[in-house]
Amino acid sequence: MNSRTLEVKLICLFGLVGFTSPALADGSVIDKIYHPYVEQLEWELEWRATHQDENPTTGVDRLQTHKLGLGHGIGEYLFAEVYFIGQRSADDSLELYAYEVEALWQLSEQGEYVVDYGLLFELEREQDEDIWEYATTLLLEKEFGRYSATANVGLIYEWGDDIENEWETSLALQGRYRYSPRLEPALELYAGQDTLGMGPVLSGMERLSHMQALRWEAGVILGLDSDTSDYTLRAVLEYEF
Repeated sequence: MNSRTLEVKLICLFGLVGFTSPALADGSVIDKIYHPYVEQLEWELEWRATHQDENPTTGVDRLQTHKLGLGHGIGEYLFAEVYFIGQRSADDSLELYAYEVEALWQLSEQGEYVVDYGLLFELEREQDEDIWEYATTLLLEKEFGRYSATANVGLIYEWGDDIENEWETSLALQGRYRYSPRLEPALELYAGQDTLGMGPVLSGMERLSHMQALRWEAGVILGLDSDTSDYTLRAVLEYEF
């Protein structure tokens, strides 16, 4: 067995573990789809947000989550980012909720193997509680001409005060069509213990100069079961320089 065949089989095995795990992440896992690529030495200023309709599981109405992050391509294959996370609901004003650090490791050159792949590592701590969450996510992507398919398969561990320490998994899928750099329609699916949703997303990029660009995403994810909010709006705005 050559190394290429072995790597493809390992990817498939990891994916099957994620798809068949009996415990999926609780709470909403609707956020954004990550791609297994790094732009060398790039800086990025990012804002992203989600807005949920009333959550049937928690009873929280119109929960908004905002993330403000600053990231940098440390090397050819590694990108690191720090986030400040705020939340607000129908009953509460916007407050700082948590901090997060993440690192994306690109493990293959684009088109080198049957599937492009990488790993995402995330560590989050709540602001007012000694509650932590760590996640490792396998990032898979395959291009078919102007189409691409992406999968994020995550393994999550939560621990801290007043919560049950537990392992969970999450799944996010995206099918995207590259109509033009400025407009790329997509369909996304998210799955977790208290989340099952699917919906359309639009994204695009506006090149400002040789070294600067704006990327954006906007979409609506519709709940597919009784535990998921009827709809979740999501948006991303990135300034790359």
